[in-house]
Amino acid sequence: MSKIITLAAAATGYVLGARAGRERYEQITDQAQRFWRDPRVRQAASDAKHTAAEKAPVVKDKVVQTASSAAGSVSDRVTGGSEPDSSDRPTSG
Repeated sequence: MSKIITLAAAATGYVLGARAGRERYEQITDQAQRFWRDPRVRQAASDAKHTAAEKAPVVKDKVVQTASSAAGSVSDRVTGGSEPDSSDRPTSG
């Protein structure tokens, strides 16, 4: 008998929780939609998009420069500052 009561309680809790969850979900989505429809939010998003588009080439150049510098630094550390010449390499055979 206790298993039946436990299952009934669980089923009731699930149904009530699912209803409350759906209502809360709908409240959250309504609030989010109102937020994104706000003209101030749309203007701020547009401004951010334009600023990012303006700054992208500058950021790209800095990233390329930094990556190149880092690659050179790593190469110097790996090779000890200079490339070994062919006489330093062991011969096969």
